[in-house]
Order: sequence, then C-alpha cells, then structure tokens
Amino acid sequence: MSVNSYLVNRASSAVLSGAEKASISVSLTTLQNRLASYFVLDGDGLTSHFPFGSFTRGTILPRRDDSSSDVDYMIVFEKGGLAPQSYLDRLKRFVEKRYSTSEIYQSSPTIVLELNHIKFDLVPALSGYWGAEYRIPKGSKEWRDTTPNDFNRSLETVNKANNYLVKPAIRLAKIWNSSNGDVFDSYSFEKWIAERSFWFCHNLRDYLFKIFDGLNESYNYAAWRNERIRRAKGIVAKVRELETLYGFLAEAEVKKLIPE
Repeated sequence: MSVNSYLVNRASSAVLSGAEKASISVSLTTLQNRLASYFVLDGDGLTSHFPFGSFTRGTILPRRDDSSSDVDYMIVFEKGGLAPQSYLDRLKRFVEKRYSTSEIYQSSPTIVLELNHIKFDLVPALSGYWGAEYRIPKGSKEWRDTTPNDFNRSLETVNKANNYLVKPAIRLAKIWNSSNGDVFDSYSFEKWIAERSFWFCHNLRDYLFKIFDGLNESYNYAAWRNERIRRAKGIVAKVRELETLYGFLAEAEVKKLIPE
C-alpha cells in the first residue's frame, strides 16, 4: 500500500457511519421538539434554531477519532437586550429540566449537553444587524457578529475546485490535531486550511503534506505546541525521504502522523 492509498483509506474511515448519522438525527429531532415545547412564551421565545459547524460541513470526526467531537447547535432568541450569560442561563435551565440524566455544563460561550453518542454545543444567539446574520456570545458579557453558513459555502467552493480533496485533507489534519492534544482550535484550523493554496497538488497525500508544509512554529505558541508542529514536519520530511525506495517504511512512518 502506498502512502497515498493509506491516507485515502484513513480519510474514508474518518466519517460518520450510517448508524452514527441516524443516531444523531434522532437526537437532533428530539432536541428540536423539546426546544419548541419549552420556549413558548409569546414575545420571549425563539425565532429559529438549527445545527451548524463541522457537522453541516461534512468535516466532523467520529468520536473514535476525536473524543471531543460535537454538533454545534444555534438557538436564536426572540427578545434581545440582555447579556450573553442571561441566555446561557436560560439554556442551562432548559437542558437541566429536559435532559436531567445527561451530563450538562457551561463551556463559555456554550452550554454542553453530553449524550452517550454525541455532544451538543448549544450556542445562544440573537438576530444580527449591519450585515451580520447573528450575534453570539463573546464571553459572558459581550456579543460578536457571525454568519455561520458563509464558511460552509466557501469550503464547498474550495473543495470542488480542488477535486474534492480539501475536505478529506481537513479530516486527516483534524485527526492529527486531536491526537496531539488539540494544537489548534478546530474551527480556526479548518478555515486556515481552506484558505491555503494547493498548486501542484495531485492527490490526497500532496494536499495533506502541503498543509503541514504551511505550519510554522511561533514564539506566541506554548512550547508543547511548537514541539508537536516540529515533530509533524519531521515526519513528513522522513516520509518523503523514504517513499521513493522504501514504500513500506514510508507507510509505517506516515502512521506516526495520522494514526490508524
């Protein structure tokens, strides 16, 4: 098996199974129904609620590849004028009442609802203005603007323009990121990858290695982050050195970067 063949197979395995998708779908429907029946006060209810993030982009990893994998879920409140913590408190009371046996905690700026098969990050939001679609918490006291589906659209465009190899490369890079203690924030890492130039890349191996070629150490990073980046770049260099004459050794080496 070549390095590229291993990476193609590994990327294919790093997607939600049919059973996982079905289970998440049931949980989403339950969450939607419970939200609709809980926030019913006229003038102070919800205007909309929906999943967003890596789940909707197709770059979410199964929990076997990332134990912190979650589904982001935005809940847009009808009535504004309060600080983010007020809405976080309302969501916390909701999940405590309707999911009393589940693990629930605040991980600012979200309320985390942890079920057996998936975690939901519940994000309170208000309708936006001045061109922004929504406002979501920036800590417990301030809001920030967001248009959550903009990145979805741009990633689809980039993926299509690159022979549909950017999304698989992102999943592989996220496996590395997760297995190394989350060197980067997952969302920021995805955006950074999607903005790369992939000239002269022809297969998944080229795309993934181009990502690691673009990573650099920084004095702003903690020492452990720089060490993980340095080690990854060293593995890529070693794979390139081995794969021309010693394909089986190159495959063994790349597994140090993207574990089975």
